[in-house]
Amino acid sequence: MSKIIQSVRWASLSLAGLTFGIMILHSWPAWGSMEDAPPAVEAHLQGIASFAKTSPMVPISAGWFLMGTNREDGDRHTFEKNYDNTEFPERRIWIDAYQLDQYEVSLGEILRFLLETNRPVSPELRALIWHLISIHFIPDQALAPWPALYVTWEEANAFCLNQGKRLPSEAEWEKAARGTTGNLFPWGKQDPTPDIAVFGAYHVHEIPLVANVDSYPEGKSEWGVYHLSGNIAEWVNDWLGPDYYPIMPERNPPGPKMGRYKVVRGGSWKSLPVMLRGATRGGGLPEERSPNIGFRCAQPGS
Repeated sequence: MSKIIQSVRWASLSLAGLTFGIMILHSWPAWGSMEDAPPAVEAHLQGIASFAKTSPMVPISAGWFLMGTNREDGDRHTFEKNYDNTEFPERRIWIDAYQLDQYEVSLGEILRFLLETNRPVSPELRALIWHLISIHFIPDQALAPWPALYVTWEEANAFCLNQGKRLPSEAEWEKAARGTTGNLFPWGKQDPTPDIAVFGAYHVHEIPLVANVDSYPEGKSEWGVYHLSGNIAEWVNDWLGPDYYPIMPERNPPGPKMGRYKVVRGGSWKSLPVMLRGATRGGGLPEERSPNIGFRCAQPGS
């Protein structure tokens, strides 16, 4: 935890509900909710945005990979077995070459985008930033490399399009996380530990215990992508289809044509270790604003 800003040992309140046997993320009011931010927060929003740094992109080559998990009955929460009934069967899937942000989109980047495009900064994010600055005395420069959070799916999609990119498909995300050999976690088969991922935290006031987007190199994937497990969960482009895996095309699956939830992947600073598996699926309402959901962008490869 020494890598976390201010070395504050915060932790999480589980907000997870189960729908269709899959993790669906919801946000309820925090115990002892933070007060609305005063006008003085505006200068800090500009300050954080001024320190924004764009993530480099890493190339991911075309080819086959293993997506999903073969069904095994028994103890549900083991790393080797399916988490729920939406991630099987295991399929051999082809993905064309693409590029993926090496780091999650940062707080500085999302604020710069919102301000430059005259989009409102949500009351939740404004209140969190003011709390961190006025109570915990975290400076603007230290907040800029935090992952973006309290971001809706539409905002994430608009950000990526504005950058000439797009949200990754669910299959692209899983290939980046599991590599060419079907790893359990981005870093391999080793169980998650606090030295390689940010997870299993708790804070009664919903203050996120997150790490900078370019931290924890020990937990990067085969392709060199950071924080695909833990820190902040990530929106992807697909609608969530609980029964999609058996029928999805074997080449570049685009996801279902419609749905209620958008797929969320990777687990967050709140998550139990099983949620950090590369195959574990989650979802959230597209309009959801959560302190444990962010995103990264992708684009076609050359």
